[in-house]
Amino acid sequence: MMIAADAHPAAPRRIAHYPVTFFAIGMGMMGLTLAIRSAEHAFGGAGTASGVALALSTAMLVAIAVGYGAKALTHPAEVRAEWQHPIRIAFFPAISISLLLLAAALVDPMPHLAHAVWLLGTALQGGLALAVISAWIGHRSFQPGLLTPAWFIPAVGNVIVPLAGARLGYLEISWLFFSGGLIFWLVLLTLVMNRLMFHDPLPGKMVPTLMILVAPPAVAFTSWLRLSGEVGPFGHVLLSAAYVFAALVVTQWPRFRSMPFALSWWALSFPLAALTIASFGYAEAAGSAAHRLIGTGLLALLLAVVVGLILRTALAIRAGTICLTE
Repeated sequence: MMIAADAHPAAPRRIAHYPVTFFAIGMGMMGLTLAIRSAEHAFGGAGTASGVALALSTAMLVAIAVGYGAKALTHPAEVRAEWQHPIRIAFFPAISISLLLLAAALVDPMPHLAHAVWLLGTALQGGLALAVISAWIGHRSFQPGLLTPAWFIPAVGNVIVPLAGARLGYLEISWLFFSGGLIFWLVLLTLVMNRLMFHDPLPGKMVPTLMILVAPPAVAFTSWLRLSGEVGPFGHVLLSAAYVFAALVVTQWPRFRSMPFALSWWALSFPLAALTIASFGYAEAAGSAAHRLIGTGLLALLLAVVVGLILRTALAIRAGTICLTE
């Protein structure tokens, strides 16, 4: 699948509208890679499937970065406009999150490269998270209608840091990011639920971002395992919360079915991957055959979702229906 700017004859005119939300694809693909690896650990696989997934995910992430890099070089004003956009600003940490997930995927096969990528991703995540939150509490006010579950992305990025950081020996830094991520998750959870319950429904394109509700507790559970080495009561709370939010999203599925395809549909992929990884993690830590079965079912669903998203994205690129002025 072509992601870079030359995927359509009109691309030179459309590169200015190449959205930062493309990096959600990087998050989803890296999440898929880690989910497959979790399944291999659970079933004693050889690692071939996760290696193929890692190669494909890395190639797609590089293509996305090239496309957005071309936009930054040729249309810097458009990048600034995205940064000032009340919704799209939350997607900038998807860049650093993709790097952190890449580092987690590289820890086993290439630990030295994982170390370098993790350091870069962690520094970038810290800077972007602070910058985004600073912009939120800065000089302008936000109406409730501008608040969406996508605002969780900066917080989710912080709790991803320990996935590779704990294994690389950076425990204090991992605890720092983990703690900050949890605090902002709780704050944003209150704000987002208030918006969903007491204000206008999400716009059509943003409905798939409801799935992002699942990601913070699911990722936090896996990071908690990396940091503490055991499930414990707090781990049970995190994993159970992830399942509860997943069940809540399922109740909204009729709304999903009526929505046209947009890049926001990639919001389904990473949270589903995070829940799959958490399920396999619990199965291994607690010896739970039931959770291994849950993880297997979630992985099958994740594979179907990602394949569908790749096909729909490729068709949208060919048809020229994305990278357009909104």
